[in-house]
Amino acid sequence: MPRLLVATNNRGKAAEFRTLLAGCGWEIVTPADVGLDLDVEESGPDYATNAKIKAEAFAAAGGLLALADDSGIEIDALGGLPGVLSARYAGPDGTDADRVARVLAEMKEVPPEKRQARFVCVIALAGPDGRVRFAEGECEGIVAEAPRGDDGFGYDPIFYLPEKGRTMAELPSEEKNAVSHRGRAARKACVLLREMLDESENGP
Repeated sequence: MPRLLVATNNRGKAAEFRTLLAGCGWEIVTPADVGLDLDVEESGPDYATNAKIKAEAFAAAGGLLALADDSGIEIDALGGLPGVLSARYAGPDGTDADRVARVLAEMKEVPPEKRQARFVCVIALAGPDGRVRFAEGECEGIVAEAPRGDDGFGYDPIFYLPEKGRTMAELPSEEKNAVSHRGRAARKACVLLREMLDESENGP
């Protein structure tokens, strides 16, 4: 089975991708699995560029097909912020809790009917041959007034899903993966991964 390098040092995200990509025909490996210690600066202006930068760097360093994603939360009342700054919204050393706290502080005076937000995920698949493919997923929700739930990571505790009556962090992983931005992008990526397997087996 060919190996797919998931280009992240975030354990929560790596575990999520391992689950999301099960059954796609590839063995999922992490940088730690292949002895890679790589920290790539996400300097692009959008999710696709950042995902591409990471995927290409890990593909070149590991000699494997690499998958990277860039994700963010876009909050209407904040003009689309944090957006691509989501992972760095509380500074370079900020924690998930710090980032959540900043968003809640900025949203303190925003009424319930104006707290719309969405999670966006763009996945890039980069091969050592230089080819890059993309998959995207979105999930609409509302910014909760306080964190709820112990599962998930990032902004999951304040991303409320009205149709579920719970935040993303309150959902069991299987239920979360069915509706999340990363789950939707990963299912599209699985289609691409199967196509790439077919190409390698049958020729271009």
